Amino acid sequence: MRDLDHVAEIDRVLRGQDTGRDSLVADSWRRCVESYGMDPTRAEAAHIVTDAELRAHREQSERLIATARSGLQALFRQVAGQNYVLLLADAKGVCVDFFGDPRFEDDLRQAGLYLGSNWTEDLAGTCGVGSCIVTGEAVTIHQGDHFGLAHTPLSCTSAPIYDTCGKLTAVLDISLLRSPSPKSSQNLAMNLVRASVRRVEMANLMAMTRRDWVLRVSASPEFLEVDPEAAVALDGSGHIIGMTHGARDILAPGGGSLIGQRIDTLIDLSVDDLPDLMRGRPSEDRVLRLRDGRGLYGHAIAPQAARVPLRHRDTALPAPLAGFAGPDPVLDPLLRTAARLAPTRVPLLLTGESGTGKERLARAIHMSGPSRAFHAIRCAAAGFEGLEDAAPGTLFLRGVGDLDQQAQAALLTLIERREDLRVIASARLPLAPRLAEGSFRDDLYYRLSGARLDLPPLRLRHDTDWLIDRLMRPFAADGMRLSPQARAELLARDWPGNIRELQHTLAIAAAVTEGQVIDLPDLPRPAPATGEETTDEDLQSLLDACHWNMARAARRLGVNRSTILRRVRKAGLSPPG
Repeated sequence: MRDLDHVAEIDRVLRGQDTGRDSLVADSWRRCVESYGMDPTRAEAAHIVTDAELRAHREQSERLIATARSGLQALFRQVAGQNYVLLLADAKGVCVDFFGDPRFEDDLRQAGLYLGSNWTEDLAGTCGVGSCIVTGEAVTIHQGDHFGLAHTPLSCTSAPIYDTCGKLTAVLDISLLRSPSPKSSQNLAMNLVRASVRRVEMANLMAMTRRDWVLRVSASPEFLEVDPEAAVALDGSGHIIGMTHGARDILAPGGGSLIGQRIDTLIDLSVDDLPDLMRGRPSEDRVLRLRDGRGLYGHAIAPQAARVPLRHRDTALPAPLAGFAGPDPVLDPLLRTAARLAPTRVPLLLTGESGTGKERLARAIHMSGPSRAFHAIRCAAAGFEGLEDAAPGTLFLRGVGDLDQQAQAALLTLIERREDLRVIASARLPLAPRLAEGSFRDDLYYRLSGARLDLPPLRLRHDTDWLIDRLMRPFAADGMRLSPQARAELLARDWPGNIRELQHTLAIAAAVTEGQVIDLPDLPRPAPATGEETTDEDLQSLLDACHWNMARAARRLGVNRSTILRRVRKAGLSPPG
């Protein structure tokens, strides 16, 4: 009977009658029918994107997820006792992060309150996330406000998250499967979600503008430094280059963009005055006068470092990462990405064959970030009990694909409890097949794979000569060196054991040679070739790594040079340039 009443009310709204619903809800109902062609009598199931689509959405949102996670965990702890769930959806309405009680997981999945659910208005009808994206404002869509019959038991309160340029980039939603009837029961949820969004935007602005002045403002001196209402980032000439959404409401209540405006056109303030607003002076003395006569309190935060020309920022790497590889067109972009991620708390998943240097890369990333402890765990024999009281820092999980179900649950619990541990995991094989077969928890996977870095095997690296020289350093100190013939042999090998096999080969050769020169007879026999057929794409990569030396490529594949030439002609491959 209640469903029939709901459908009848939608019909009255479509005929122009006032039923007492908020105008925002009535407008959304009209869009659902007139623009999206929805039928209110049908109870549509939740719309869930595929695993591949979810990974793509999460990768695009990885910086936001990392910035928001600690704040959302704190918010969830506040509301978990009232059976709320938290969703972080991207600007396309797809849930990319989720916090909920595992005891109700089946019910939450069925209702679409879970990872991968798509809450855009044209698919889910009137709902918190969808209506928030359409209006750009915080909304509560309570029970019968929902268009779809499947969602009328829910109560969803959502607020938009804007990026530093004022563009809607995500939505934070706090929902209940069942709630008290009065819509006013969700007023507290609205206050909480708005406060959390304000803090997420503030954290994002601070992370994105570390080398610029930031001016934070508040109507009250008591909250100026601990929880300001809004902030703007300023360049050296006083132009606004970033902002939180609240800054528009405070500094330009009449509307219009703040980006590009000079701060002295809005506030009686110049860039030279900013040092007077830094911490150290009483908050009540840091008064700002807006051009329209209103008063605010201001707190200025100085740039953390001198501004560096963009070309140097793009090319220079922290020393630990710069020493990871030589000139290599495959590894260079990977290491630049690693350098940008090193100071963040984004969880990383390092993939690659055994012996490609995943733990060494993890340590280099750790050393390129804040100086903290490094805890390395071998997952094949994992026990996480000793980490409950471990010092804050980096937790490196070696071979995370080896975890059984019990260890996965223990690890998930540890990660949720220890927010001060930045997780870097490694895996020899892709985890997607284990996800598909259900032997690896999807909630753990998405906790670990904030960003993925794929290390190439040694046979496809372009810096093998540089790597040989680096691994020879301990022996070169005693005057030992490689003969040209031995070096050529090392460059031509396939190296199925990758860097670890090369390192062992050099150590054995240095131990058995009777002179100062390591020659061909001193090298241990290579591991047998795999005999696996290579694709045309693999062949292209191998030839690039060998600098199109056909003989060297043939040696690595364990075939004749004529076979390589025939395959190159058949595939239509040609050297670069």
